[in-house]
Amino acid sequence: MTAPIDSTPRADGFSMPGEFASHRGCWMAWPERPDNWRDAAGPAQEAFVAVAEAIHPSDPVTMTVSPAQFANARSRLSPGIRVLEIESDDSWMRDIGPSFVTDGGGGLRAVDWKFNAWGGTVDGLYAPWDRDDAMAARVAEVEGADRYRAPFVLEGGAIHVDGEGTVYTTEECLLSDGRNPGMDRAAIEAGLRDYLGAEKVVWVPRGVILDETTGHVDNILHVCAPGVVALTWTDDADDPQHERSSEALDALLSARDARGRAIEIVKLPMPGPLYMTAEEAAGIAPGAGGMSRAAGERLAGSYSNFYIGNSRVVFPLLDPDHDAEAASILQRLFPDRDIIGVPGREILLGGGNVHCITQQVPR
Repeated sequence: MTAPIDSTPRADGFSMPGEFASHRGCWMAWPERPDNWRDAAGPAQEAFVAVAEAIHPSDPVTMTVSPAQFANARSRLSPGIRVLEIESDDSWMRDIGPSFVTDGGGGLRAVDWKFNAWGGTVDGLYAPWDRDDAMAARVAEVEGADRYRAPFVLEGGAIHVDGEGTVYTTEECLLSDGRNPGMDRAAIEAGLRDYLGAEKVVWVPRGVILDETTGHVDNILHVCAPGVVALTWTDDADDPQHERSSEALDALLSARDARGRAIEIVKLPMPGPLYMTAEEAAGIAPGAGGMSRAAGERLAGSYSNFYIGNSRVVFPLLDPDHDAEAASILQRLFPDRDIIGVPGREILLGGGNVHCITQQVPR
């Protein structure tokens, strides 16, 4: 494996494109961890297959998998989906894979963030996480992309970019004690500018209630175009998410992006509230890794957790009372793309959704 570049994307003229820009592929990782995915991960694997198959007509998909699960994954995925033996500790490719940057002239490089399972020894979800931390370098190698090794902890779900110099993130996540306790807000902003080639950081206070990633931005909002953001929203003032979404709305309304634009905000309904059932909790194996799953636990459901592909947007179906409304809003936001709903509850039970388990490679 080649050594990382001793520089930064910003210094070399590279920056991260928006997710809505053209892709040459999408990466995912196969779920199998029994202390996170119920019933030996069988239902989760079915859900991951549905996501991969929904994305594949738009973006070529690569699925990483352990040697023990290779035959299972290969038999359940379409022949056109590439399956590679690369082991991981769990299956959140958005967070363990690299963030890709381009130079506008055909150059592609990868940013390999430090990963510590969303909080390390302070409030991380499992240990060890060394195979997850090694994933970005492996993906970059397969893609033939030189890589930068960022000197701080960050996950791909903790950031959104607009491709025109703006980064969106949450204070709850990036200023958490478990990630970079030696870095203050100014140092984090400098790191985001250097490794994403950005100019402006837009902070929202908190993410979705009880999101165990400590409030990833990709679960409360999604950047749909430069200056356009979809925001998870509930009108129910008695729901604790209302306060969080209102804080985010106020922060976005008072901000300007890197081009000086006011930010257009489109509200997406919050599903539910949704809760883990006793049957679902009973199917999860006890483990020593640190994760906790219990009946009655509120799930951090969000329609903002979708994937923008070249020709389609793939979003999670989570609540029959709101699925159609979410699809309609997404169709207005992406009139030139097909809107494809896939069953999202099994992924949600593990702690995330469609965006969390995917990572795009820009063209």
